Amino acid sequence: MFSVEQLHAFVATVDSGSFSAAARQLAKAQSVISQHIINLEIDCNATLFERTGRYPQLTQAGHKLLPHAQALLNQHQRLLNSALALNDSTPSEVTIALDEGIPFSAMASVVEELNNAYPNVTLEFLSASSLDVIDLLKQETPLTGIIFSELNLPTNLDYECIGSVNFDLYVAKSHPLAKQAVKNIDSLRLYRQLLIRSRNTQTSSFQLKVSPDVLFADNYYLLLQLTLQGHGWCLLPEHVAHEALQANELVRLPIEFEKMQWHANVDILQHQKYSDLAIFKTLRKLLRNIL
Repeated sequence: MFSVEQLHAFVATVDSGSFSAAARQLAKAQSVISQHIINLEIDCNATLFERTGRYPQLTQAGHKLLPHAQALLNQHQRLLNSALALNDSTPSEVTIALDEGIPFSAMASVVEELNNAYPNVTLEFLSASSLDVIDLLKQETPLTGIIFSELNLPTNLDYECIGSVNFDLYVAKSHPLAKQAVKNIDSLRLYRQLLIRSRNTQTSSFQLKVSPDVLFADNYYLLLQLTLQGHGWCLLPEHVAHEALQANELVRLPIEFEKMQWHANVDILQHQKYSDLAIFKTLRKLLRNIL
C-alpha cells in the first residue's frame, strides 16, 4: 500500500512541475522522488505522469488521484499538529499580527482580558498587510493573524470570520476626479490608481488593479497620504479615511453608481500547530466580539 512519503513526492511534483524541483522542495535526492512515484504507480496500478516531454504531465489517472492525495496529506499534517498540542504547552510569548486597515482600538478589551487570563504570557503586536501576515503564519510561529479575507489560504491555517470593515473610493479634494461624476468603474482606468500590496509584491484578492497606471504601498496609511497629495484614487477603509474626510481634505469619489461601498470580511488566522491550544482558543473567543 502507498505511503505518506509517496504522496508527498507525487503532490510536490505536481506543485513544482518536475521531479528535480520536487526533490529540492522536499530536500531529497531526485532518485528518491522518482522511486516514490514509481512505487505509487505500482501500488495504484496506473501511470500517473506522462514522461515523454521535458516535464512530467499528469495523466487522467493522476488528475483523479491528486485531490485525494492532497486531502490525505492535509489531514496527516493536522494529525501531527494535534499530536504536538496534546500537552497544551502554552507558549511564553504570543504575537498578534493585525492588518493596519483593521481598527486597533477594538483590541483594548482583548488585551486586558488575555493578560488577566494568562499573566505570564508576553504579548507582541505587529502591523502588516494581510498577505504579509499570511506569510508570517507559514513560518509556524505562535501567532494569531487578523486580516482581510483572502480567497486562497494555505491548508495548514485555521480561520474564522469575525465581522467586516467598510471600504469606499476616495480622492483628494484637489484631484480632477473630485469635480466630476464618474459614470462607471471603467472610467477610472484613465487615472492613476493607488493600490495595496505585500512586501513580496503580492496583491490582495479584493484589491483589484483597474488602471494601467499604479502606485503601490504596503499599508493603508501610506495610501491615504499619497491620496491626499493628489497622486491618484484609492480604495480605503472608512475609518482610515474618516479624519481627512471630516477635514474636507478628502472626498468620496463622485460616481453615478452611488452604492459602491465594499464590505471586506475580517478573518482570524492561526496555524494548526497552535490553534488547539487553550490560549489560542481563548484569543479566538475574545476576538469574535471586536467588530
